[in-house]
Amino acid sequence: MNVPIGTYLVDTRTGRVGRFMGEAGPWLSLRPVGGGREWECSPDHVRPATAAERISATTAYVNARSRGEVT
Repeated sequence: MNVPIGTYLVDTRTGRVGRFMGEAGPWLSLRPVGGGREWECSPDHVRPATAAERISATTAYVNARSRGEVT
C-alpha cells in the first residue's frame, strides 16, 4: 500500500481511527490516536480518515486523558 507513515486511516471492520505505522507482511499496522498498542488489519479493510473522524478521535483521546483514563 502506498500510504505515507503517519496517515490517519479507519479500520472499517471496527470503525477505529489509527495512524499508519508501516506494513508487516500482508498486514498494515495502525496505532491509536494518542499512542498505545498497535493493531494489524488487512489493506482491504482500511480507508483514509476524514477530517471529522481525525478530530473526533483526537478529541476522544484528549477527553479520556483529562479524566485520567489514559496517560
